[in-house]
Amino acid sequence: MTRAHMWEARAADGRAAELERWVRETALPALRPAAPLRSEVFTADGGRVLLITWWPGEPGAVPDPPAGLLARPVHRWSFTSTYVE
Repeated sequence: MTRAHMWEARAADGRAAELERWVRETALPALRPAAPLRSEVFTADGGRVLLITWWPGEPGAVPDPPAGLLARPVHRWSFTSTYVE
């Protein structure tokens, strides 16, 4: 069973680059001991940063960024893979 965990945050005004850097420099290293199969970071308009991680079982917990970086609380979803082509 492969699980995908999606973590999405919206940066406070003018802080999108800083939030993306926090994900790469803090969140991803914090997850490495839990051994995700894969990790990928995306950005989107409106200061949104998305982190998707793939796991062989239950996903590891992504830490919360400093509140000052956020425009709203972080959203999190986990999915179970049911089909791959």
